[in-house]
Order: sequence, then structure tokens, then C-alpha cells
Amino acid sequence: MALASERQEFILATVRERGTVRLADLVDRLGVTAVTVRRDVTILADRGLVSRVHGGVTLLYRGPTADERATRGVFTHGRLPDQAFVGMVVPTVEYYWPAVIQGAQSAVAAAGGRLVLRASAYDAAEDRRQITGLLDRGVRTLLVAPTNTGEAGQDLLRWLGSLNVPVILVERLPPPALPTLPLDAVTTAHSLGAGLAVRHLVTLGHHRIAFITARFSPTTKALREGWRETTASLGLPSHDGLAHDVPPYGSPGWADAYDAALRSCREAGATALFVHSDSEAVGLVERAHEHGLAVPEDLAVITYDDEVAAAADPPLTAVRPQKHRLGVLAAEMALARAVDPVERPVHRVELWPNLIIRASCGGTAPVATGR
Repeated sequence: MALASERQEFILATVRERGTVRLADLVDRLGVTAVTVRRDVTILADRGLVSRVHGGVTLLYRGPTADERATRGVFTHGRLPDQAFVGMVVPTVEYYWPAVIQGAQSAVAAAGGRLVLRASAYDAAEDRRQITGLLDRGVRTLLVAPTNTGEAGQDLLRWLGSLNVPVILVERLPPPALPTLPLDAVTTAHSLGAGLAVRHLVTLGHHRIAFITARFSPTTKALREGWRETTASLGLPSHDGLAHDVPPYGSPGWADAYDAALRSCREAGATALFVHSDSEAVGLVERAHEHGLAVPEDLAVITYDDEVAAAADPPLTAVRPQKHRLGVLAAEMALARAVDPVERPVHRVELWPNLIIRASCGGTAPVATGR
């Protein structure tokens, strides 16, 4: 059984025959190390062919047993535990996440429960440390926005899938390498939101639309992909020279960096900007005015987030993710999973953002002057 493929076929055949097999038995029968068997089982589980259980492997995901439900403190009579104790781990409690947290808090409070919050830092090891701390506190369900990229992210997701408490992913999905990981998730269709912005600008006659961002995050990545895919699908000219990263508005050197980005966009023929997020859009409009460019007459602007866009001069058209509703829905899904851990199917829910039209795009596209 030297080849990995042969070992995995043997494991699969044994599980089909017995239903559940202990890892220790597989080690004895295959004559390899426990590490090798665990690696083979992980590969089979990632492919959706088996499910891992404590100390063993089974053919199908079976849901928790009655003893496991008792360990969770879960009731199966259609009602919540007396105190729904929910833990939440997010990458930051500043940008983007406050409204999500508030939504989750309101839903948990409405159910008579308590939400306990921890902040991580886009790091899988820190995510796991914070989650472990919440489990030690006795939380009964988890809302988590984990790192989901790279081998460390995949290992973290596998661990989350093995926990004896319901886990709801928030603004995250398992990667394609883990296609059958049975975790509920609620996300925002950020890529579609970028498409809404681009399509609105195209209906106004814009064909060179720049994308400007100041933050590295999963949201930024999705917006960039949506901008690229939509411009390509609409047959717009090449977006070369139209994607720029700038420092946060108000940080050291921001004005010079924004001037350079505006100059580059104008030289590339851009007549419109799609900006992530509001504060950077406000700064770009400010610098445009300083250089004699009128918004929207010379340059249309759409922002992503809509936290302070309405207070800009002029008020900014914005794509608005439903952050508060996202938090509410994540908490409701967690509480529903606590009530019905066995029969409830895995839920993957995606919320669409809204396009809020204001004054910053005008009615028609300006003529690019290259200035």
C-alpha cells in the first residue's frame, strides 16, 4: 500500500464496508504512521468522499448524536436554550464590521441571549486562539469571519468544521479545495456590487472607469474581480492604468498620492471612478476640486460602502452592502442551527448590495480631455 492513491482507495473501501472506521485500525492495517493516515483521510474529506469524526472516519456526514447535542446544550423541541450564548470573532472592530456586529447583537438580544465579541487580525493562528478562548468561556454557537486562504486557512476551516458547536461563517466561504465542508455561511455579493457600479456608469455613457482602493481585504479583492469581470463582459476598453491603490484619506502623504492617482486616471482617459471606500472617495473629490475638476461634470464618482457618502460635496452615489442585515441574518442562522442541528440543511446565503443614486454621477458622461 505504498502509493497514496492505493491507501486512499483502501480507506474508502473499508469505510464503505463498515460505515465508520477508527484511525488506529487504519494505521494497523495499512502499516503506516498515524500522520500518513490522517493526511489521506483529510484528502478524502476535502473531496467530499468521507467525513471525519473524533478518532475515526465515516462515509457520510451524520450530524451530532443525542449525546453530542446534550454536550452542546441544544434542545430539539423547537426552542432555544434558556440563554443563547453566542461568540463572535471578526478581523477588526473598526472598518466595515461595527454595523455587522450591531446587527448580530440585536438579533441575539432579541432572542434573550448574549453575544461575546473577540477581534482577530486576518491571521489564522490568532483566529484560532480567539475562538478557543470563546469556547473556553462556554459559548454555544459561533459567528466567525476566519482567514480562509492558504494552507493555514484551510486547516482552520477544517478545525471549525470539527467543533461540537454550530459555526456560521460571516463574509467568508470555504475555498474550492474544501467543497463539502458542512458549515453555514452568510456573505455579501461584493463582486456583483462592483458590477452594479460599473453598469450604472456605462448607462450614463462612461467607457473608461477606474478602480481606486486604499485597503487590502477580502472585500477589496472581490470588488476588483467584479470591476474587471464586468468591464470585460461589457466589452469596454482595456483597464490598463485604471487600477490604483492609495493611502487612507488623511494619512501622511495622502494628498500627493491622490493627486498622482487622479493624474494617472485622467491620462488613461478615465471619466469615472469607482472607489473603495467612502472616505477615500471624499478625499479624491476634494483633490479633484483643488485641480479644477468638477464632479460630476468632469469626473463621475461612485463609492462602495455608503457610510458617509451622503455627506460628501456633492453627495456620492454609492453601492451599499447590507451590513446590519448581514449580522442579523448570521445570528438568526446560528440560533436556528442550535435548535435544529441534525435535520437543518447547510445554508449558504448571499445578500445583494443596493445601488443608491445621488448627485456624483450626473446624467451623462463628460468627454475625456486627458488633462
